[in-house]
Amino acid sequence: MLFLVVAFVLLAVVLGSAAYLPWPVTVAAAVLIGAWLAVFTVRERGRRSWVRRG
Repeated sequence: MLFLVVAFVLLAVVLGSAAYLPWPVTVAAAVLIGAWLAVFTVRERGRRSWVRRG
């Protein structure tokens, strides 16, 4: 439950900051975060499939 509260607070901070940033900076940050999440997903899927085989 505490995790959800912290997640919502961080979301509010990020959205509030994005409202004051220029559009290109917001888009660049969104692309960077999306790329990071994609890399994390690929690494986790690879790690989990490797653990299952072993």
